[in-house]
Amino acid sequence: MPNFTDLASLNVWLERRRMELWREIPHGTLAGSIADAWGTEQATLMQLPAAFDGFVEQSKRVSPTCLIGFERNRYSVPASFANRPVSLRIHPDRLVVAAEGKILCEHERLIQRSHHLPSNTIYDWRHYLAVIQRKPGALRHGAPFVDLPPAFRQLQSHLLRRPGGDREMVDILALVLHHDEQVVLSAVELALSQGVATKTHVLNLLHRLIDGKSIDAPSIDTPVALALKREPRANVERYDELRSRDAGGRHAS
Repeated sequence: MPNFTDLASLNVWLERRRMELWREIPHGTLAGSIADAWGTEQATLMQLPAAFDGFVEQSKRVSPTCLIGFERNRYSVPASFANRPVSLRIHPDRLVVAAEGKILCEHERLIQRSHHLPSNTIYDWRHYLAVIQRKPGALRHGAPFVDLPPAFRQLQSHLLRRPGGDREMVDILALVLHHDEQVVLSAVELALSQGVATKTHVLNLLHRLIDGKSIDAPSIDTPVALALKREPRANVERYDELRSRDAGGRHAS
């Protein structure tokens, strides 16, 4: 039996092996293999309904630091729901937080086999954007922002070196609330590669990417009327003229 890193890769292998065996094993009653009989029968079968969404539900209250606890671990929730009740839907592999009839967020469920292991806090930095918009200084040492994408971290190291850099970085991070995060990241990476790590340049690149415009500087052909017919020649004799004027006292006047 081969080794598998996770259940998903095991299931992929089992599905592929199942289809191989179906094509090899004779049906026994009908002509052909199991796969042949399945192909004939499949057209007459009922369509499967949507999979049953099975979960265990618990009521939780979000802490002032935008966290809820489950099985000795803590998970972040959008800051707008701090100190408010939410519903935690517990799936075998994930946790879904809901409130007011909508899904707020989702986390991969962290399962610890031993109670002797330390507890963990799982942050999503997007949940704290509303907080740093009010307090930009929290961006420097805030635990939720330790695992920002590398491009954001690199841009932050540039912006925080100058006054007002906290606010600029917060404004750039807040762009993911209104635009696709990968497009924002692409704009930041382009700004860094061009050596212009500023909020204005990132915004300009972002809008050009969204509009589908070229991000390269356009090439400008010099009009024929502006072409030089005679190249300028360096003439240092004018300095001799200034020296002669200075000798006569005219330059000082």
